[in-house]
Amino acid sequence: MTKILHISKFYPPYRGGIEDVCYSVVDILKSNPQYSQKVLCFNDKKETVTEMVEDVEVIRAGIKGIKKSQPISFRMYSILRRTINSFRPDYIHLHLPNPLTGLYVSMLIKKDCKLILHWHSDIVEQAKLYKLVKPFENRLLKRAYKIIATSPNYIDGSKPLMSVKEKTVVIPNIINEEKLKLTPNVEKTVQAIKEKYNGKPIVLFIGRHVQYKGIEFLIAAAKHIPSECAIVIGGSGPLTEKLKKGTSDPRIHFIGRIPDEEMTAYYYAASVFAFPSITKNEAFGVALAEAMYCNTPAVTYTIEGSGVNWVNVKDQTGLEVENSSVEQLGGAIDTLLTDNILREKFASAARKRVETLFMKNSITESIFELYR
Repeated sequence: MTKILHISKFYPPYRGGIEDVCYSVVDILKSNPQYSQKVLCFNDKKETVTEMVEDVEVIRAGIKGIKKSQPISFRMYSILRRTINSFRPDYIHLHLPNPLTGLYVSMLIKKDCKLILHWHSDIVEQAKLYKLVKPFENRLLKRAYKIIATSPNYIDGSKPLMSVKEKTVVIPNIINEEKLKLTPNVEKTVQAIKEKYNGKPIVLFIGRHVQYKGIEFLIAAAKHIPSECAIVIGGSGPLTEKLKKGTSDPRIHFIGRIPDEEMTAYYYAASVFAFPSITKNEAFGVALAEAMYCNTPAVTYTIEGSGVNWVNVKDQTGLEVENSSVEQLGGAIDTLLTDNILREKFASAARKRVETLFMKNSITESIFELYR
């Protein structure tokens, strides 16, 4: 029996990109009885709880709070030590960035335990924090048995990964096909969404309202979109109120967090998916790939070293424009709104790319090969 301890920042039912990937890896490995698995993560409350999630034990360490996206929990150290000593994992599969837990793992991992680092993103914006993190990050990289990057672009553009390329493998994020099925109920919701916006073509954004998502550029780009449309901005975050105050175009609609059961319908209802992220904090773009699977071509910025431009291939599955240019962003969106033949060509190619590279069946073997 091979024992694996997965360590993520959070874990479902908490929703997030890293959390969904961790769940997918656990779910894939569950199909082979030779693997025994536990998950260790933070709780979003003060209490520490242990529960079973689909037959896998999940330990959620209580936190004092969250600072700069990092849950703060000194309890995590003792829980990790106790779990390592009792479970005796053969592998620790650690999802990064997660600086505090990374520090604890570097201190507590046993010599006979193999370390797999799932490298979702460099620490890009928090320069002061990174100075503190870098020494033990280097220890983790040196100690790692394998390092998973989510795209070849990210390996090539990541300074921390440059010295460890020989043990880095590409395993893309997994897109959940079941979640994205166009069922009769989804079709009804699609029709209702289109009617809500009076049949106008929908330009859709979905994501957290934070700086690197570039939502302010989408808002500014509206004046460069002469076509009639509804620009629908889903999600929320610390910048929501500021973004709303900076918006005067009546075509722009802030709709808040979209319920999971309606998300797929919004993807299918949209004519264009606007994905204006501007930095490498956007390492892959799960929402981008989901929209592409739902036949919605995207417009993205060029982000050096990011996997965004590997997910959406310029002039093949969508359009890509100069980073931070509102004129080019608006122009590209308008091109897709007005050129039905081009939009349909991109939509077909986008879905095929996701089906080929990012679905569970195409990634399962890569996960098993990693552990073999």
